[in-house]
Amino acid sequence: MAIIKKSLSNKALLLPQTSALKQILKRCSSFGKKNNGYNESGLPDDVPKGHFAVYVGENRSRYIIPISWLGHPEFQSLLQRAEEEFGFNHDMGLTIPCEEVVFRSLIDQYF
Repeated sequence: MAIIKKSLSNKALLLPQTSALKQILKRCSSFGKKNNGYNESGLPDDVPKGHFAVYVGENRSRYIIPISWLGHPEFQSLLQRAEEEFGFNHDMGLTIPCEEVVFRSLIDQYF
């Protein structure tokens, strides 16, 4: 975990916060407007206000996380990696490119 932690801290300053966060929130709020399971505003029924969904790991496990995490440097680093690997314009949802066990460890350690 020490290697991951170091990597996350070093990349945290690279994310242009304002524009990237706006893109993420806009993208998350527009997921699945054509599918069932979404309310009349196009938001997922199972995601409470102030939260959003991310997909993690090879199996794309879904996690509902608070928007407040967007301001945390370790999470920003994960978002930077997601942007580098997938960009923001794709149909896979907000996918975090790391192993699920690493993501859970990060959650337990920092949140």
